[in-house]
Amino acid sequence: MEMQQVRYFLSLAHELNFTRAAEACGVTQPALTKAIKLLEGELGGPLFYRERTQTHLSELGRMMLPHIAAIEAQSNAAKEQAKSFAKIEDLELKLGTMCTIGPKVLSDLIVRFHSDFTDVVLAIYDSEGYAIIDSLINGELEIAILGVPGTLDERLHAIPLFRERFVVVLPPNHHLVSQELIRVKDLDGEPYLNRVNCEVFAPANKVFIEQGVNTPMIFRSERDDWVLGMIRAGMGWGFFPEYCAIPDDLPVRPLIDPQFDRTISLMTMRGRPHSPAVGAFVRAVSAHNWPTSTT
Repeated sequence: MEMQQVRYFLSLAHELNFTRAAEACGVTQPALTKAIKLLEGELGGPLFYRERTQTHLSELGRMMLPHIAAIEAQSNAAKEQAKSFAKIEDLELKLGTMCTIGPKVLSDLIVRFHSDFTDVVLAIYDSEGYAIIDSLINGELEIAILGVPGTLDERLHAIPLFRERFVVVLPPNHHLVSQELIRVKDLDGEPYLNRVNCEVFAPANKVFIEQGVNTPMIFRSERDDWVLGMIRAGMGWGFFPEYCAIPDDLPVRPLIDPQFDRTISLMTMRGRPHSPAVGAFVRAVSAHNWPTSTT
């Protein structure tokens, strides 16, 4: 059953006149008659009885009328939904970000995007990197900003945004504050406060072990603010991305020999249809002035 047959049938059922129905549909009467006959052949019987002065629905026609009307209603609803989808309004864009990416890096981008697309609700979900990737693959998120070590899942498409170093955060009165740069070997024996969600902990720990550097872990937390609070209290040093929300009263020093860094990328699923809001956000991200490493 073709949609033009649906339209011709409903018009004829309303007009009960082939000439007026054809005019209403913008076709010739023979074209409408031919389409109705094809539909009758498909449904297995006459849908209309055409008499000399009157046309009326057959029993089969009356039976089919609500079903065919429902087909048109569903088609119209689908078209309206598609039109609404194509407009960047009344949409929620689900963005995943790693909890280790500081808000100050994203705030200007989000404010500008909201200013340009006021009808889009930007919902941000933060978690550790691999959980964000799982949510993106499973369709729970539409787009993500993150950076994790290792080979990227081939189903993901990544647009690199910026690189950032990892830095050492020290208590204000720590003896290493006097150094402009801190080498891995300088941290030997220094108490370490661990951020549970640090995605480079494993590769960094391997390097520390290879260099014979022992930094006893005396505190762990999933919350960066707790780790920073304990650093301020003098418990030990911490290992943070340089653009993390580090309070101004805590000394920050670059870590070298070796240096650790990460690439933050915008990620989407390859081949997955996306809403116009996703396309708009990708363009905004691509045009954004991302930071450059200064430490």
